[in-house]
Amino acid sequence: MKPMAHLGVGIGWRPEIAEAVERLPGLDWVEVVAENVCPGHLPESLLRLRERGTRVVPHGVSLGLGGADRPDPEKLAALAERAVALGAPLVTEHIAFVRTSSPVLEAGHLLPVPRTRDALDVLCENVRIAQDALPVPLALENIAALFSWPGEELTEGQFLTELVERTGVRLLIDVANLHTNRVNRGEDPAAVLDGIPLEALAYVHVAGGVERGGVWHDTHAHPVPPVVLDLLAELRSRVDPPGVLLERDDDFPPEQELADELTAIRAVVTAGPTKAGPTKAGPTKAGPATAGVGVPGTASEAAAEPGFRGGIGAARTRVALGQAALLSALVAGTPVPEGFDRLRIRVQARALAAKRADVVARLAPELPGILGGRDPYREAFLAYAKGRPMTAGYRRDALDFAEHLLIRDLPADPAARRRLTTWWRDRAGARPPGRIVRWARTLVGRAA
Repeated sequence: MKPMAHLGVGIGWRPEIAEAVERLPGLDWVEVVAENVCPGHLPESLLRLRERGTRVVPHGVSLGLGGADRPDPEKLAALAERAVALGAPLVTEHIAFVRTSSPVLEAGHLLPVPRTRDALDVLCENVRIAQDALPVPLALENIAALFSWPGEELTEGQFLTELVERTGVRLLIDVANLHTNRVNRGEDPAAVLDGIPLEALAYVHVAGGVERGGVWHDTHAHPVPPVVLDLLAELRSRVDPPGVLLERDDDFPPEQELADELTAIRAVVTAGPTKAGPTKAGPTKAGPATAGVGVPGTASEAAAEPGFRGGIGAARTRVALGQAALLSALVAGTPVPEGFDRLRIRVQARALAAKRADVVARLAPELPGILGGRDPYREAFLAYAKGRPMTAGYRRDALDFAEHLLIRDLPADPAARRRLTTWWRDRAGARPPGRIVRWARTLVGRAA
């Protein structure tokens, strides 16, 4: 594998801190959420950064390469277009699933894939499809999770190692996510770092979070804690990372605090030589699930091939059934599948609903104002979300929420209802439903 181009120390570019980012001293590069920029109308701040020679890397959040379905060609084309428009040296995404097609459900969040042979086979084929469609190399990020899948067959290190060996994909290692998974899933970050092929490292993410009730929430809205910087130092002791990036997505601090965090990160990256140590995991002796992996001609290698278990189509079906059952429990209130930690699934379900409300409020800031403020808005939205899983993304969700209220002759204040009607009509391009339609839809909703 060719060495990754040196990126240096960077920060996630966000519109709310665009001017501050341009003024940060010693900034080498930035990362931008791919879905938040339009190739033909790049923000002036990004254009100025590019003119200064600052590299820009698009970071996708919606492909769902760990999902049971093959990647959406339109989403792949959009990511490729952004890579070209930004002159990016690579693009990045996540090892996660975000939706199911049967039933049609959207998580609005990155959810973990099971570390099983089926899930690995599906992920590898999806990665190859993505690589063929993209004009630059692809790197995938390990995600933070609140819960574990039952019946996993591989460790994180084994899963990532085989993924790299079978596809040649690069890795984006988020050390904050390693800490999250230590708290929430009892995983050892050092063991993960010892078990993955660090020669495939593209760059590193660093971010803040908070612990509540024994659960670590990867908020990207808090300062980077010392424990995460310690994990960055752990990684640095094994390899000189091509790049390190600070992520911040909410509750943005003053400019000087951002600069101080970058200084702390830079101090860890530049401190001391690396120590000799393992940079790539070989086969382990964990048991029959991994014995013989990579040894030609063994029975266990044959068992690892998709064809041995009925082909990739059968693997996709099995993965789809598991993901659909889990996502339905998280967003549609169906029973929690056997083997999952029910308490953790409830915590995740509440977090998904809260995130959904917050994102819709950011995309449609008029809605809280129309409904009388943040608290009345959240109460109304969470009541709507309880029986209405998201099926087509956050923008559609905002329109569906407004229509849901109008069908029920809400809000009660006539002036507010007129404002909501105007807001909905301007964006939906349609007349609001009449009384007969509202009555019929209400009956249908009650029957459902």
